[in-house]
Amino acid sequence: MLKKATLLAAAAATALLTTAASAATEVQFWHAFTGRLGELVAEQIETFNNSQDEYTVVGSHKGNYSETLNAGIAAFRAGEQPHLLMVFEVGTATMMGAKGAIKPVYTLMEETGKDFDPDAYMGAVKGYYTTPEGEMLSLPFNSSTPVLYVNKDALSDAGLNPDMDLSTWENVGAALDVLADAGHECPLTTAWQSWVHLENLGAWHDTPFATKDNGFGGTDTELSFNGPLHVKHIGTMGQWAKDGKFIYAGRRNEGGARFRAGECAFFTESSAGYAGVKKEAEFDFAIHPLPYWVTVAGAPQNTIIGGASLWVMEGHEDDEYAGVAEFLNFISTAEIQAKWHQDTGYLPITNAAADLTREQGFYDENPGTDIAGGQMTAKAPTGNSKGLRLGSFDQIRGIIDEELEAVWSGDKSAQEAMDSAVERGNVLLRRFERTSK
Repeated sequence: MLKKATLLAAAAATALLTTAASAATEVQFWHAFTGRLGELVAEQIETFNNSQDEYTVVGSHKGNYSETLNAGIAAFRAGEQPHLLMVFEVGTATMMGAKGAIKPVYTLMEETGKDFDPDAYMGAVKGYYTTPEGEMLSLPFNSSTPVLYVNKDALSDAGLNPDMDLSTWENVGAALDVLADAGHECPLTTAWQSWVHLENLGAWHDTPFATKDNGFGGTDTELSFNGPLHVKHIGTMGQWAKDGKFIYAGRRNEGGARFRAGECAFFTESSAGYAGVKKEAEFDFAIHPLPYWVTVAGAPQNTIIGGASLWVMEGHEDDEYAGVAEFLNFISTAEIQAKWHQDTGYLPITNAAADLTREQGFYDENPGTDIAGGQMTAKAPTGNSKGLRLGSFDQIRGIIDEELEAVWSGDKSAQEAMDSAVERGNVLLRRFERTSK
């Protein structure tokens, strides 16, 4: 009899736990992360879920950045949209133009009555995702900027000083000559070629990528990256490719595996590449600022962000939006952001997280990890260096990738390729302008 009573009590307790768990309001969060970054996102979600019992965030990987954006759009059309959608920075204009599909973060916080201080976020980060009036449209989540990773062992093997000055492209070019003469098979590779070598090139040298403040001033913008600076840089890289000094690995981050394996000496990549390099590299490495051309007056200016933000989708219940607001506030806390920044190499999105990281001694113990933040904040952004807000930019990047590949293969000159990319890209901008009215 006692045994039966015990079993009944256990069953009742299990039923209560199950009821409590099912009562938690569910928040769907679609993202684009796998590997180490996917593990860290899952850790954030688990930490939030364990911190309270009112809401349960469910994370779902939906493919790469482009695939995740497309999945979110398709889901909204089918009435099956998530509460939160990760969208990379080039999709910002697309999301802004998706009328009726998104609930701005500032509106979410007002409607749910949650404490929210937009001024707590780093100016260089929040500016990309706000209206001209400073109202936050989406929450910066994983914001990065490009830096130069260096395999110090490779430099030493080639007879170079592993701590040499690599602040300029002139110095990098001289080092590539030595590495090539020493028989190095991969002196330089890159990730995200358009973002690093066209978009950030322009910002770093205070040179426009497009008119109308790179699209911030209106949808009637036109591309302009076929001017002297961009053509010179791409032409130089094209010659390096011809000489075997620059090895093209792919449009996204295919070059990362080669650098982490010790095959490449220099690697231009997101600051968020730090997580993978630190985990996998079996060589001495260093992080340097993105190089600049010393012949350009006023350089360097400031680099711009990449990565993604979290957009709140329309069409959900009030109690669910309360959970969304709680989660966004949670991941913005100094402790969570400091850990995310230190684990990944992404920028801390709040000033408090940056201060906490410095107080914890992380920058002293990990030289170079403060470079990305310094690049973003050393100078006040100009109209050329605030960022890019261009419609159909994911498709435009595809055009740019095609044209750059023609340069790397020797099929086009840099001027021909950039002229073609601008002409083809402007066709998409005009189409976006018409549909966004």
